[in-house]
Amino acid sequence: MSNRTLIRGGLVLTAADETHADVLVEDGRVAALAAHGSTAAGSWTADRTIDATGKYVIPGGVDAHTHMELPFGGTFASDTFETGTRAAAWGGTTTIVDFAVQTRGRNLREGLDVWYAKADGNCAVDYGFHMILSDVNESSLKEMDLLVEEGVTSFKLFMAYPGVFYSDDGQILRAMQRGTANGGLIMMHAENGIAIDVLVEQALARGETDPRYHGEVRKVLLEAEATHRAVQLARVAGAPLYVVHVSAEEAVAELAAARDKGLPVFGETCPQYLFLSTDNLAEPDFEGAKYVCSTPLRPKEHQAALWRGLRTDDLQVVSTDHCPFCFSGQKDLGRGDFSKIPNGLPGVENRMDLLHQAVLDGHISRRRWIEIACAAPARMFGLYPKKGTIAPGADADIVVYDPHVEQVLSAETHHMNVDYSAYEGKRITGRVETVLSRGELVVDRREFVGRAGHGVFTPRSTCQYLN
Repeated sequence: MSNRTLIRGGLVLTAADETHADVLVEDGRVAALAAHGSTAAGSWTADRTIDATGKYVIPGGVDAHTHMELPFGGTFASDTFETGTRAAAWGGTTTIVDFAVQTRGRNLREGLDVWYAKADGNCAVDYGFHMILSDVNESSLKEMDLLVEEGVTSFKLFMAYPGVFYSDDGQILRAMQRGTANGGLIMMHAENGIAIDVLVEQALARGETDPRYHGEVRKVLLEAEATHRAVQLARVAGAPLYVVHVSAEEAVAELAAARDKGLPVFGETCPQYLFLSTDNLAEPDFEGAKYVCSTPLRPKEHQAALWRGLRTDDLQVVSTDHCPFCFSGQKDLGRGDFSKIPNGLPGVENRMDLLHQAVLDGHISRRRWIEIACAAPARMFGLYPKKGTIAPGADADIVVYDPHVEQVLSAETHHMNVDYSAYEGKRITGRVETVLSRGELVVDRREFVGRAGHGVFTPRSTCQYLN
């Protein structure tokens, strides 16, 4: 196996810098960077040279919110760790952080071991885990400490989905207090699930069964209310808070108000909220079911607030919440009852490209693209500077990105194991050309050369925004 690779002639982009530099990779890590054409760069020899002239050399993406093989509503997310991480690599993402699930009445360790077994030997790129707490009690609170020591340093709680994942305010407060003590970061699905269930029941009783009603019952105000409540509970506990999949202007305002007070409150949004809307949910002939996810898609006018939040750092991270279900055989479980449509969209392969398009559209800068897709998620979840940047000593997770090639997103050409694209027919500029994971080629000039089992479990330190 070649152990010295030289990436020559590209524009190296990190969250902090843009430099015309050559990158030397040795034994899976970045060994050095030097200005292109400099004496230092000229003296380097390598077993393999990659010509990046006219292209960007960027850190591999870090997608901190995926759900491979997630059980939901009587079915499973259609991407396995093998298909999902291969698709991630095709899209320039070289690390995912997936969610292990505690089953009600069982301990955390059991849930985590199930996810270790699903992923082990199957991943094309590196991975870590967050832990979903579905049953907060004395023993699961104690177990949180052990998981933090093992490198599973973040815990997700749900204010939504009563009877499945839901935790009440008392359980949330206890988990937050434990996080304050052990350094674990609490991630919150902030929607008032108790109130939403009432609205779902009322809508179905009125005969409102189409997918678009999924968006109408999961109201913006119930996301904002839950976000506000999560912030106040975190303040009481003295805990940091990370709110997942923020979708609406009112929720962003709650986060901004908390951050203006200097509170350690963070937010993530996802490409679907930046590029799609309730127009998609309203597509006729049940096509809207393809776009059912929670939090739901919002009216288009919310997009401006999300982009603004990303520019002002009131939102720090863009993850995908990748949780695909096929239109045929899975999404159609909800024909005649929107509440039975499995919640989730495919996106792990599209995130880096869509955000590059956002650079071209003037929403964000090039460096901010790298910040929200690579560096900030790595810092947020204790992976930096091993992941999320190109610097001596970092893992050589590197993408050669062609910013000029046009492509059309389509289920015909994507690599996710799902029968539709949420962005079918969308024309964008920019495409991943070559991907290295820890110095090994995974995608070589648009050919997949990776393998299941290359990707390894990556333990994480605690949130690096708090140190």
